[in-house]
Amino acid sequence: MSPVVLTADRLRRSPLNANAEVVMADQLNPTTVFKCLADDTRVRLMLLIAHEQELCVCELTCALDESQPKISRHLAQLRTSELLADRRQGQWVYYRLHPDLPDWVRRVLTTALDANRQWLDPETSRLSAMGDRPERVAACC
Repeated sequence: MSPVVLTADRLRRSPLNANAEVVMADQLNPTTVFKCLADDTRVRLMLLIAHEQELCVCELTCALDESQPKISRHLAQLRTSELLADRRQGQWVYYRLHPDLPDWVRRVLTTALDANRQWLDPETSRLSAMGDRPERVAACC
């Protein structure tokens, strides 16, 4: 295994465990990542979260126009695969890209998002119709 160069960006994303990205990189190989993204709902969730940086379950349910149990099931799979991380704030659960996600996975998501923004237009339109974050929380949660 080659030595890991710790850049400021890597330290910022993983301040408590500099080796977490190396461990995650070993677990997240292309087969694992692309199997996780092979489902339409999961890839849409990942791209929306990559675009917005953080979304709560109710925002994702509204954006994808799907039931909360279906969205939660797919989010759980993405979290278990360590593609997403979550945080609780009161009764709400917010999801973001895992802070130790390898750079190559972030680049894949960014490239897919940049090349396919129109593919997510219905979802981003529904999300935009919810208003700003405080209004979204009041409107859906």
